[in-house]
Amino acid sequence: MHLKPNQTRQLRFTKMQGTGNDFIVLNGISQDLSNISPEQWRQLAHRQFGIGADQFLIVEKSSHPDADFRYRIFNSDGGEVEQCGNGSRCFVRFVLDQGLSKKNPLRVEVAHTILTLEAQDDGQVRVNMGPPIFTLDEIPFNPANLASKQEFHETLYALPVGSHSSLIGGHDDWIGVLSMGNPHAVQVVGDVDSAPVAHEGPAIENHPAFPKKVNAGYVQILDRHSIKLRVYERGAGETLSCGTGACAAVVSGIRRGLLDSPVAVHTRGGKLEISWPGMVDSQPQPVIMTGPAITVFEGEIELPA
Repeated sequence: MHLKPNQTRQLRFTKMQGTGNDFIVLNGISQDLSNISPEQWRQLAHRQFGIGADQFLIVEKSSHPDADFRYRIFNSDGGEVEQCGNGSRCFVRFVLDQGLSKKNPLRVEVAHTILTLEAQDDGQVRVNMGPPIFTLDEIPFNPANLASKQEFHETLYALPVGSHSSLIGGHDDWIGVLSMGNPHAVQVVGDVDSAPVAHEGPAIENHPAFPKKVNAGYVQILDRHSIKLRVYERGAGETLSCGTGACAAVVSGIRRGLLDSPVAVHTRGGKLEISWPGMVDSQPQPVIMTGPAITVFEGEIELPA
């Protein structure tokens, strides 16, 4: 679409949320979403001057023979990212509610894999998030010059966040590192409510050991089947919930010998259930996430040219 000066276009959208992680969902099949700039995404995401959301979810046709749709994600800062767990549940609810498909479960193409999404009769959505990734180059994570130690099956790295940020004093955070299609740094804390998420989160997100930045997760172990979680998401800041962060936290906790599957993950926006059977023949098995997906409202907004 080529717009003349001062010409505008209308975007039809649906506002949705999954455990407080909120999204603007856009049908990219029936309307043109091309040439939207990062600045325009930021305007739409602004909670005072736009619609307000943590992320944008784009529904597109897929060219992959094994996928029903393609699923793209943009953060509130305008940058495109690979994966969003809470958003995937909203994605399948949107597709079914809008009559774009009657298939259930759905297979959806994301940046590096295909997700299987299933809406359940009780209103919950079950998502096969695929297996976690531990290969450092694939996360990606470069641990050069970082101290490390082994805790059960997990390698922990001492991240000197203080030496790379003027926001906080110099000290090390011992983190487990993995990818759920997007990179995560997970640390265990005694009290998640008093954890320095707002101060340390930006330093961890932008640490040079993570060339594509990282989501910083803070986990409090309640018992072997229950945790509390806060996540500082790259490109969005702290959100009320993070689906891939919940998956990463549970996988890291199981590998550290602290948790047993399934695990109830209590976020500030609600509860998710994460199941992970671990490794079979040295291969990581898929992570299963179950949680709500709620439509808040629908509307149209004028996008400045």
